[in-house]
Amino acid sequence: MDNFGDIRKRSDLTYGRGYVYSIQYHIVWCTKYRKKVFVETVKDSVEQHLRKLACDYDFTIDSMEVMPDHVHLLVDCSPQFEIPRMIKILKGNIARWVFLEFPHLKAELCGGHLWNPSYCVVTVSDRSLEQVRHYIATQEERP
Repeated sequence: MDNFGDIRKRSDLTYGRGYVYSIQYHIVWCTKYRKKVFVETVKDSVEQHLRKLACDYDFTIDSMEVMPDHVHLLVDCSPQFEIPRMIKILKGNIARWVFLEFPHLKAELCGGHLWNPSYCVVTVSDRSLEQVRHYIATQEERP
């Protein structure tokens, strides 16, 4: 048996060309000044666009919750996908689409900026994966 014998038995691994990986990140970012802009159709649109970006850039959204003033994602992505680049792609594209679909929001946001420039990224282990999924799924229930 080769060195990858035990690894190949795991179904939660992704196989790339010359590498095997299982990398999950919990990513959170907020709107500028925590403005509550993601409600009703805006929220639905953001969720749809995030799913489209995941397909376009070949990463998997395991869990997602778009709250009125922030976004939670649990993603599985290739080790070649740099997190700062991913965040820039996600935030930039979502802002562009939101302002095209809902131009009135640009006036509601200071300087026409949708996002706070910061974000939070936490790596997720196999042991904490279910806990993070539950945390994201119950965001709407939290005060």
